[in-house]
Amino acid sequence: MSESENSSTAASQSQCDELAAAVLRYCEANHFKIAAAESLTGGLLADAFVRIPGASKVFLGSAVTYDIRAKAKILSVNADLLAREGAVHPEVARQMAAGTAQLYRQTEDGDCVIGLATTGVAGPGPDGDKPAGLVYIGCSLPCGFNGIRARQTAAYELRLKGDREAVRHETVQCILEKLRTLSALSQE
Repeated sequence: MSESENSSTAASQSQCDELAAAVLRYCEANHFKIAAAESLTGGLLADAFVRIPGASKVFLGSAVTYDIRAKAKILSVNADLLAREGAVHPEVARQMAAGTAQLYRQTEDGDCVIGLATTGVAGPGPDGDKPAGLVYIGCSLPCGFNGIRARQTAAYELRLKGDREAVRHETVQCILEKLRTLSALSQE
């Protein structure tokens, strides 16, 4: 790796750390928890949170469900949807996010878990008719998150460029940025 690539990687990691820390602070102050369901990121999203000291006050865990059968069994993603569309689909990301919020929900905490999900094609080539860099992130937000009145779950499409590692790391950065935006942290 060249010196400029090392510098770029360090700057990207620093920005990711700042985003994760801001999200964790917001969630701790507002009594929210975070859980993740990861496919193409394979634990990188969890790492983004656990790199931050004190993350255990907010971050509950991450289910790495790389296999489509694991998505159905562990996260309750609809098996017919997976058979019909494959893992790279906005409804799969949505169901993964909702499934992880439910999986990590603790009775004593109530419905306060933010479910995050990543699924997509990291590359190097396409997966069938789905090009490398096509990613869906899912966010399942509980009542009270930035003033919402009922749980909302949505998926967002990303079209990323770069090699496999770049797509995986940029996915993490994008989901952290999305969560910051949804929490209105960008307004502070």
